[in-house]
Amino acid sequence: MDTVVRRFSVAPMMDWTDRHCRFFLRLLSKHTLLYTEMVTTGALLHNDAERFLRHDASEHPLALQLGGSVPADLAACAKLAEQAGYDEVNLNVGCPSDRVQNNMIGACLMAHPALVADCVKAMRDAVTTPVTVKHRIGINGRDSYAELCDFVGEVREAGCKSFTVHARIAILEGLSPKENREIPPLRYDVAAQLKTDFPDLEIVLNGGIKTLAECQAHLETFDGVMLGREAYHNPYLLADVDQQLFGSQAAVVTRSEALEQLRPYIVAHMQSGGAMHHVTRHILGLGQGFPGARRFRQLLSADIHKAAQPLEVFDQAAQLMQGR
Repeated sequence: MDTVVRRFSVAPMMDWTDRHCRFFLRLLSKHTLLYTEMVTTGALLHNDAERFLRHDASEHPLALQLGGSVPADLAACAKLAEQAGYDEVNLNVGCPSDRVQNNMIGACLMAHPALVADCVKAMRDAVTTPVTVKHRIGINGRDSYAELCDFVGEVREAGCKSFTVHARIAILEGLSPKENREIPPLRYDVAAQLKTDFPDLEIVLNGGIKTLAECQAHLETFDGVMLGREAYHNPYLLADVDQQLFGSQAAVVTRSEALEQLRPYIVAHMQSGGAMHHVTRHILGLGQGFPGARRFRQLLSADIHKAAQPLEVFDQAAQLMQGR
């Protein structure tokens, strides 16, 4: 049974939503659904699966995003995710990069709805963990609304009940992944039409959302909203999510409290042989909009690399957050 609440989530982002980032974001919001970076089936099946699946218990609710197109491989990876305790397995049908296209991963799969349906069915047959799909509203050459409905309809027949819709098409030739997040126009109206035409499905909106006010507005139409880059670059907006979107009565955590709670995690990471910047690179976005913010970012992005005692630099940066 799918008990995952997808009202608000932070998108899977390569090189960004690693376990250190997720631990930090969880300090700001208890209810936000967090996603891993996309992990390819090859990486899980042929490398160190434990390293890719590792997470802290506090990160839940937590979803693993998989990249792949071989049903048996995806089923095997879904089993690994279930054994590792993930709350959801999500299939990437949205990434437009050349590298993944060449391996039949990501947005190019929108041209192959029957294959995506086979992948979803194989995963659902293998696990009881919910299986979801994140996709675009189309790709160049296959961007009509009828084709989008064919895709969603076929994948629904395979048992998928939750679709996260990045409300842009992907242009698979000539645009970088960054350009694909900015150049194709946002079409929230297309995603809204999907919700109208598939009322039985959970439809989560992704793409270009920047504020909780926008989230509130979109939640009148959609079942959930997913933020990507805005949540990473301005993470403190998550501090208001539990109260504003989930009705929590808990006090909003301050920036200072979040850093205080993060410090033991950093110490443990360093004691296990890790570097402080593995964690602190994810918290630079806390430093904006107040006197000393620039100094905060400088301390944690530059000064820690030169410091004999990086924890002292962290404490200096944390001092700048007192009362914030």
